[in-house]
Amino acid sequence: MKILVVHGCGMNMRGKAQIDVFGTMTLPEYDARIRAFAAELGVEVEIFHSNVEGEVINRFYAAHDEDIAGAIINPDGFTRGYPALVAAIGRVRFPTIEVHISNPARRGHVSDVATACLGTVTGLGIAGYALALRGLRDRAGS
Repeated sequence: MKILVVHGCGMNMRGKAQIDVFGTMTLPEYDARIRAFAAELGVEVEIFHSNVEGEVINRFYAAHDEDIAGAIINPDGFTRGYPALVAAIGRVRFPTIEVHISNPARRGHVSDVATACLGTVTGLGIAGYALALRGLRDRAGS
């Protein structure tokens, strides 16, 4: 089973900016933890990052024709005001779960991306990725 993990706009700044909100973990450290979670669950992950909306959309559409069982997205800067991304997530054949390290609602933000996703995991730090991976694995197994 293969799961696509997409890091959206600004994720490359993790551990470098807004440390008070997101902590000191950098994107390569996120990726290492995500791979470890996946290995524990017996799933394969492909991790993709882009600060360009069109590249993220193209990756979702390409994944539609690949052996991808599900996707996880942390949209970060793409959380609001990106209808083409929301449409792409809604058009692919596999479920997507949105993950946020913090809880955007605590800062007064509501996610547009969530409207196209199977579910969301917010505010649980890096453990949110483990929960999303488990949810996608268990859903595919049922």
